[in-house]
Amino acid sequence: MTRIDLTGLTVRPAQVWGGVRLVPLVRDEPVAGLRLRREVYAGGPWGDTVEVGDGTSYTSYIPHGFVADWSGSGAEAAAYGTRLGTEPPVAVPVRRLARRRRGESRLRFLPLHLALEGYLALHFGGPSVVWDEWSREAVRRGLSPRAEAAYAGWQVPGLAEALRVFEIHPGQCGMLLYVADALAAAFVVPHPDDYRLLHPTLVEDLFGELVHQYALYGSPVADFTTSLDAGAVSSLADLRRAAHAQERAWAEAHDGLMARDLLETPYAFERVHRMGGFRLYRFLPPFLRTGQEQHIGELICDHKGRTLYLKTFRLSENQIRRGYLLRRLADCDWHLDRTAEALGTSYAEVVARIRRAGFGSLLDAHVVARRLREKQEG
Repeated sequence: MTRIDLTGLTVRPAQVWGGVRLVPLVRDEPVAGLRLRREVYAGGPWGDTVEVGDGTSYTSYIPHGFVADWSGSGAEAAAYGTRLGTEPPVAVPVRRLARRRRGESRLRFLPLHLALEGYLALHFGGPSVVWDEWSREAVRRGLSPRAEAAYAGWQVPGLAEALRVFEIHPGQCGMLLYVADALAAAFVVPHPDDYRLLHPTLVEDLFGELVHQYALYGSPVADFTTSLDAGAVSSLADLRRAAHAQERAWAEAHDGLMARDLLETPYAFERVHRMGGFRLYRFLPPFLRTGQEQHIGELICDHKGRTLYLKTFRLSENQIRRGYLLRRLADCDWHLDRTAEALGTSYAEVVARIRRAGFGSLLDAHVVARRLREKQEG
């Protein structure tokens, strides 16, 4: 599996509120055998502490928790409710994932923490070869600690109001969320009842810096409109056919243009958990170049590869650059000269990129300064 497969989900015409556009995803038939059940945290406003199982515990900002249930009972759906701290933070620090089995046919996990952990763990061990330029701390601890900041959905201007006024379609099992017509997030669940209860929780999900900036500075977007040829409509059947044709045209335009990068990008999938006939994965983009929309995320699929659950997080340009740089360093065994050659640039520029990416503390300043002088003199 290298791409996201949305087979079974149909795009419906978008709804618009200011700069926020929501594109509904509808299933003709709900998925059998998988539901997202409710998880209530007992920690109140201070969140919840989870024993990971290796002698350590995990405490985090918890917007809501999911319990995937493949037992077949499927009586409940997911909910939300707790925060870490008495006052909501300006940015939410994300460090590690907590997931935990709840019996033989249930798994609790925190939405998006699985995906973000995969990004934070990208070449987390640091230099694989002890070259002179890398500090002892880099060799000993790698990229630890590494953290990224994200915004809660209620901090994205216009999102809370948009989610409040948007109508939910019959059979809706997901949505694609756009801010200033840039894809901000994708969300898919197995059953319409799950989505109906989870729709309000999007306001407490995590969104990247880029999405917040687009919402803050972007202009209102145009609503979906259509015009029909009055001469070709002489009955209700003609009107119905014309309306369906416009819906198909919108879906083709959306999939081929607005959601193209999400659906056509080849991802690196890592299986995290096996749940009966279903698989829980997290995925990372290829980080091949910057200037292109790139997402990380997590999904549950069936044995055919069809997406039953999906959550994505759009990376900012800085996050993409960090991932790209780490990939190139790892591909070159963390050798700075070989990395410079692979990037088509100079040793000094590679050092500058490492520092701009926030990894300057990994370098041995004295050795790097000496190498720079030698290259200038040579």
